[in-house]
Amino acid sequence: MARTAHPPGTLKGAMTIDDRGSGERGEIRRMGRPRSTKRDLERYAGLFASRTRVMKSSAMRDMMAITARPEVISLAGGLPDTSSFPPATFASMAQRIAQQSCARALQYGPTEGLEEAKECIVEVMAAEDMKVDRDGLIVTTGGQQVIDLVTKTLIDPGDVIIAEGPTYPGAVPTFSSYEADVVQIDTDSDGMRVDRLEEVLDRLARDGRKPKFVYTVPSFQNPAGVTMSVPRRQRLVEIAHERELLVLEDNPYGMLRYEGSPKPTLRSLDGGVYVMYLGTFSKILSPGIRLGWVVAPPPVLEKINLGKQAADLCTSTLSQLLVRAYFDEGIWRDYIQSLNEIYRGRRDAMLDALAEFFPRQAEWTRPGGGLFIWVTLPEFIDTTDLLARALRENVAFVPGEGAYLDGRGRNSMRLNFSASDEDTIREGVRRIGEVVAEQVGLYGTLTGEDRPAAPEGSRPRAPSAAGDGEEAPGARVVPMPKRRTGEGRAHSS
Repeated sequence: MARTAHPPGTLKGAMTIDDRGSGERGEIRRMGRPRSTKRDLERYAGLFASRTRVMKSSAMRDMMAITARPEVISLAGGLPDTSSFPPATFASMAQRIAQQSCARALQYGPTEGLEEAKECIVEVMAAEDMKVDRDGLIVTTGGQQVIDLVTKTLIDPGDVIIAEGPTYPGAVPTFSSYEADVVQIDTDSDGMRVDRLEEVLDRLARDGRKPKFVYTVPSFQNPAGVTMSVPRRQRLVEIAHERELLVLEDNPYGMLRYEGSPKPTLRSLDGGVYVMYLGTFSKILSPGIRLGWVVAPPPVLEKINLGKQAADLCTSTLSQLLVRAYFDEGIWRDYIQSLNEIYRGRRDAMLDALAEFFPRQAEWTRPGGGLFIWVTLPEFIDTTDLLARALRENVAFVPGEGAYLDGRGRNSMRLNFSASDEDTIREGVRRIGEVVAEQVGLYGTLTGEDRPAAPEGSRPRAPSAAGDGEEAPGARVVPMPKRRTGEGRAHSS
């Protein structure tokens, strides 16, 4: 398909069908923002800060308007299934707050967070074998704010951040906004290639440069779904100590495990010397309450506190009291277990659908938990262009390029299985598979190469991405695809 030019600082995946639908011309336009005229740009251009030239749009947020339409099957967002939360429990929580803490719930709170909310956070971290003092953490407005505050605290323009490749698409616009130089390390089925990390650190050291921090999602990574092996976790912490290097561990999905045994967190291996820890209630309770937290070494935490004061004064008191009321119900572990049962079935449904409807040239990961599967298609397919075609079939995904800062990922996509029921997942994958098959068939026609669009025969199985070394049931499992020869820029490794 023909590639189109896009304005600097925008993401090509931020496209959707025109309000007139897929009839007539099937036009594509951007949602939720007025069209800028040339005069508008000239009028305001001199006022913008230089950093706006490198700001990027979020691969997910740009599609929220289109994916909210009832006719669209969205396999794009990282949405938990909030419909599974018992309405009676929510009503009980709200009533308790109204009766016992109404005035307080409607008031400002301390920047660091309420003690009641901190107690809940300490309990959650203890469930993953981490000990933390309440004074050693700050309650934030979601996990996304942690990424922003850490970056604001540590990064000057041009400073180096190390991240996985692919990385969490929501971190991409944050790193870009602070003008960081992001170096992405290849990822395989055991997570970040820590051996490659050491090579990059040596190269940077020879150039007189030292990264400000390493950003990683070690458990059921977003977007790839892979989990960092224990030896790599141990080595990463050792590297942090040897080189006095900060690490930001983003752990939204650690308790959403569907198979295998838990892996130790980087924070538990490090003891809080160099590892900063990001947690959130978005995936184990609700993203709507916008409640996360950060644990960091005291000098770093002090600066983060100052940054939060400037950003929003404090996190919602009402949200923090809702969390406290939820924990007082005594069902939080049972609720997470119920989510795990639901998500396990949906993951399996997506893996089965991929095996049935995607061409045999496609590869994908098999996550042992979390919310995402990473699919890699033949190199001649650009998933950003593919998205435009898929949207005309009323199905959406996140193009892989949104998880990179160096142009890689063009033939990959992230699929979410948590937000849809099993029948909807199957239909969504079928629709995407049809669009992919069209592209594969067209390529074969144009090149004369034999590239059948349908799966052929049985697919071999590889070790589970959970890192347990056992053969997993279901669809074909593959390691994270290797970087294509000559692709990417100097900063990719």
